[in-house]
Amino acid sequence: QVQVVESGGGSVQPGGNLTLSCTASEDLIKTYAMAWYRQQPGEERHLVATITIGNSPFYRQAVKGRFTISKDSTASTLYLQMNDLKPADTAVYYCNKVSAPFVPWGQGAQVTVSS
Repeated sequence: QVQVVESGGGSVQPGGNLTLSCTASEDLIKTYAMAWYRQQPGEERHLVATITIGNSPFYRQAVKGRFTISKDSTASTLYLQMNDLKPADTAVYYCNKVSAPFVPWGQGAQVTVSS
């Protein structure tokens, strides 16, 4: 069964940076458009950034200019570089396909931004 594993979360002060990684089994990242999602406290999970098979990115307005999505298909790894983090970015971050059917969701990476 295809699996995704997110890593790289942590606690930072406002203005700090983090890079999340998502490793996937099989050829998931090479074969499908992929996305980072986040679930903030008390809210439903929503899309943050996407990347196509051809490496074209898309960003939610709230993170545009601060986050960068990228991938290494040979390493089956998806990345999310997050700069200038804000308290509103506090969330659990997940990776998965852009569209259904989704693979089983991983445990996510907790990102906490506070002073």
